[in-house]
Amino acid sequence: MIEIDQEVKVDAVVVRVTINDREGAQRGLDQDVVPRVSQAPGFQAGYWTWKDNTGLSMIILDSEDAANQAAERTREMVDRIDAVSLDGVEVREVVAHA
Repeated sequence: MIEIDQEVKVDAVVVRVTINDREGAQRGLDQDVVPRVSQAPGFQAGYWTWKDNTGLSMIILDSEDAANQAAERTREMVDRIDAVSLDGVEVREVVAHA
């Protein structure tokens, strides 16, 4: 479980994609993205979602530096997956958790 309090700050990488091929997108997640992201320094949790032809993911990391590094690696990973087109990557501070 992720612990968030006044002493511990975590950051999130939010990624938005357009999905051109669902099977190819799932294969890219299963074989490349999820294994690599889960081994990233500072990784705490990751969630990948889709609706219709859009994908949205949120990766939680233990620092802003780790999140910025993960965001850059994410751009590179997504560019190699023909099944999706990158719409945006941003780093955000996590301010609450339930």
